[in-house]
Amino acid sequence: MKVNMLFADRVIRLVASFVYLILYFTGVIHPGIGLWLMPVAVVFFITSYTGFCPLYALLGVGAGKKNRMAH
Repeated sequence: MKVNMLFADRVIRLVASFVYLILYFTGVIHPGIGLWLMPVAVVFFITSYTGFCPLYALLGVGAGKKNRMAH
């Protein structure tokens, strides 16, 4: 896998996943809604750790890619 995420994007996703987990485990987020959002937090954590986002690859965007809309 080739890294296709910028450093800032990785940090934002990592912080968002930790904030979600803190809010979930402290009871701020309703448990029913929290279980639906848990996969999102897990995906954010994994993509920030690996630096690879499958959605970015599918859409052809990300770090190191030229803007395809300009052509």
